Amino acid sequence: MQGADSLRDLIREVPDFPRPGISFKDVTPLLASPTGLAGAVSAMAAAAADIRPDLVVGIESRGFIFGVPLALTLGCGFVPVRKPGKLPAAVLRQTYALEYGSDSIEIHADAVAPGQRLLLVDDLLATGGTMVAAASLATQLGGEVAGICFLVELTFLGGRDRLRPYRVDSILQY
Repeated sequence: MQGADSLRDLIREVPDFPRPGISFKDVTPLLASPTGLAGAVSAMAAAAADIRPDLVVGIESRGFIFGVPLALTLGCGFVPVRKPGKLPAAVLRQTYALEYGSDSIEIHADAVAPGQRLLLVDDLLATGGTMVAAASLATQLGGEVAGICFLVELTFLGGRDRLRPYRVDSILQY
């Protein structure tokens, strides 16, 4: 497994994207590196190993990239949380506030059985709004959010505070 510094070296900073003043953390160089991707998944699996989830719930789209190999590593299933209109069966939808406007995410209405232990996953924790919405969907279906895991956390945005009382793990902090 690669150390946190090696993983950090594979994350590109893109200044002024998507708008001036933002320093975007681009994980695509890490994804292009077999050892980087394996190291990221291993680090996330190690952080969440004691949770023993029944399901990993990944948020579109980079949550899928990390969530599926994480589910395989942890020996459990995977559930996608998607943007509206992408899932083919009955869904539950959650709308959440953005800086300017709102957005929504959906989960299949039968994706989680009551009492199942869930590990929610995404690539990056910023303000936490999307993950709060995903946790709401999971609990509405009767799931137990046993933990939340991110590869990257932007600590200065305070997203972790919005996710209380859930356990939150992140591998890299900025």
